[in-house]
Amino acid sequence: MSNRYVIILAAGKGTRMKSRLYKVLHPVAGKAMVDHVLTQVEKVQPDLIETVIGNGAEKVKALLGDRTKYALQTEQLGTGHAVLQTEDVLGDKDGITLVATGDTPLFTADTFEKLFDFHEKEGAAATILTAHADNPFGYGRIVRNANGDVEKIVEQKDASRSEQEIQEINTGVLCFDNKLLFEELHKVNNDNAQGEYYLPDVISLLKEEGKKVSAYQMADLSESLGVNDRVALSQAEKIMQRRINEAHMRDGVTIVDSDNTYIDVDVEIGNDTVIEPNVKIFGKTSIGSECVIGSGSRISDSEIQDNVEVISSTIESAVMHKGSNIGPNSHLRPKAEIGRDVHIGNFCEIKNAKIGDRTKVGHLTYVGDATLGTDINVGCGVVFVNYDGVKKWHSNIGDHSFIGSNSNIVAPVEMADHSFIAAGSTITKDIPKHAMAIARERQTNKEDFWNRLPLSNSEDWK
Repeated sequence: MSNRYVIILAAGKGTRMKSRLYKVLHPVAGKAMVDHVLTQVEKVQPDLIETVIGNGAEKVKALLGDRTKYALQTEQLGTGHAVLQTEDVLGDKDGITLVATGDTPLFTADTFEKLFDFHEKEGAAATILTAHADNPFGYGRIVRNANGDVEKIVEQKDASRSEQEIQEINTGVLCFDNKLLFEELHKVNNDNAQGEYYLPDVISLLKEEGKKVSAYQMADLSESLGVNDRVALSQAEKIMQRRINEAHMRDGVTIVDSDNTYIDVDVEIGNDTVIEPNVKIFGKTSIGSECVIGSGSRISDSEIQDNVEVISSTIESAVMHKGSNIGPNSHLRPKAEIGRDVHIGNFCEIKNAKIGDRTKVGHLTYVGDATLGTDINVGCGVVFVNYDGVKKWHSNIGDHSFIGSNSNIVAPVEMADHSFIAAGSTITKDIPKHAMAIARERQTNKEDFWNRLPLSNSEDWK
């Protein structure tokens, strides 16, 4: 098998996106478009990958790191000029080079692999990746001869009536004999309205020299969608979401309404988990088996273990251990860790806190910068007062403790095992084991207070 190389073109700014973010860095299903392309290319295991960068070069390099080599295109003078920037590294190598663009996030490794194999089997100088389009309007048509070899690529505006009826179109991905590619690139001119050097012109030069040009037709036209504006970005997102959701469903996940469920590409979900409608799952999230993720939930960069129930809540950079549950309308903020069989009820917020196994935080409670042990009951309306205006302070609550409703714990506080806080208390001191802390004003009843009121004899007050 010949050596295989890949060039990814990612130098363009993408002015039609009307964005400060460079085009290839726009995300689709949680990953930048150029990262999608590189990820699929890596699965083919080529001998070398080189990415041509220009606009946003440093940001592209920061994202992709050392997964690829880089060539800098300081002036954007067309796709042919961009490929030529890789000549110092690739120009003298024997093998096959595939050229793809960084704004086509839907191509798969399987398609790239089949294109390489077809090109090598054909012994062609170049191979065009094509697809069937029911409505080919706007695409370049592939004109073949009687032997099936490519005669030419004809653009929509130049096509005859019969050529316009051709439904095999050019996707823009090309394979070349590597040395021939660079030889021909030096012959390409910029005699066009844009004054640029175009890579497809190499195909015409090869045909003029009598060299074989082939075309491989892939199965799914949607893979070739190029993103040049926000409309196409939305289309790519929908196609990718459908692909992601179908893969999870085939792996044993129930997605009740896949058209209204949004899951990033790197999310992992175990079998027999149920995802209800209008759920969004982002980033490097992992969800275990036999979970329920209820409608309206939003989860990002979090670990959800087996048998967890999340009802209409937000979870970000947090961990929920096996058998725990949360919601509705609660929020786990970064560094929240919820132990086994813990119950977090409605309208609770947990931040930078660890909740021990079987502890219950029922409702209307804020737990911030705290470590709670096991088997604790936290009443309604409890607030961990963790910030003094300058610094965040930490509190520790022992196992089997009881915190009464509407209590304030002014950190730092140490509450020993088997201790109690009476409802309505504001706690500022440590509580020893088996003790109950009461920190509230003593109740006083004023006898006959009613009769002292000026309006006590009014009919409206009786």
